[in-house]
Amino acid sequence: MPTLPLIDRRVFLRGAGLAFVAGLTPHATFALERADAVYASGLMQPDGRFAIGLVSESGELIEEIALPGRIHGLCHSKANGLSVAFARRPGTFAVVFDTTRRAEPQIIAAPEGRHYFGHGAFSPDGQLFYASENDFDANAGVIGIYDCLSGFGRIGEVPAYGIGTHDITVTSEGILVVANGGIETHPDFGRTKLNLGHMEPSLALVDAKSGSLIQKHGLPAELRQLSTRHLDIAEDGKIWFACQYEGARTDRPPLVGHFSKGEALTFVSLPEATTDRLGNYVGAIAVNRSQGLVGIASPKNGLWAVLDGRDGRLVSETVLVDAAGIAPSPDSFAVSSYRGAFLDRTHRVAWDQHILRL
Repeated sequence: MPTLPLIDRRVFLRGAGLAFVAGLTPHATFALERADAVYASGLMQPDGRFAIGLVSESGELIEEIALPGRIHGLCHSKANGLSVAFARRPGTFAVVFDTTRRAEPQIIAAPEGRHYFGHGAFSPDGQLFYASENDFDANAGVIGIYDCLSGFGRIGEVPAYGIGTHDITVTSEGILVVANGGIETHPDFGRTKLNLGHMEPSLALVDAKSGSLIQKHGLPAELRQLSTRHLDIAEDGKIWFACQYEGARTDRPPLVGHFSKGEALTFVSLPEATTDRLGNYVGAIAVNRSQGLVGIASPKNGLWAVLDGRDGRLVSETVLVDAAGIAPSPDSFAVSSYRGAFLDRTHRVAWDQHILRL
């Protein structure tokens, strides 16, 4: 999929923004009488238009929400029924949408001096929303805090305690879990990675209320080029994380691991052949809580795999060219690809890197 230029928030809201939002009425946007949408993912049409696709449990593309640019991650709150999709890094917009049609989609714009890193999470009660952001002049990751009860106004921020902050999630206790990828970027240089020789990847637990650091895990020197990128939390509170490696192609570092509050990091040892097929890149990770499984996907060599959530043992692996997003399904996982595959169907669209189960 093509790389988009950074969208300036003032230009966006002054120009395309008003017309864009005006056309997104609940009735026109969510025609869901035919089936219940259980998944959402970014997509690109053959003509280059971008949208959020709402997909049924059988893989049917039910409806699309038009977008001004490419998105990356999505998150959902069961407490308030809302979902948010973020522009791809370094993006400056996010879209709040509601599949129950109670409200029109809404645009959130990053503040001056910040851009979104493509991910966010809701507080357990659905009253607050957290966004991973880049304070690019200070080269520091921050977590922006937004008030869901007052139109998603930004009411503050807390430090992410790292750089290249990417995915974030929230525990049932309201603790922020932060994957700091350790890669320095600046919007003046697009998506160029500026510090591959001295990366600082880490995983942090942050008190959402006070902003204080609860726990931080840096990686050992031999894994400093292992960027910690994506997260999910298991039923027992275990935090699973997935990585992409920025070092030599011939290296074979571990790509998946887990930890819990107060515990050290544990990396999963996958079979050598599986690690080879992952190509030093896990682009998405998801936990199926009801089944006790962990799913990972990699587009590098086209593979998705299922791990046992107790010990990380490989349960199965499936070849899928350009495997992209992964999310829990009733029995296992729903997986998409950049070439249009979603569950057992193929669509004339390019799905993006993440799937959200609503």
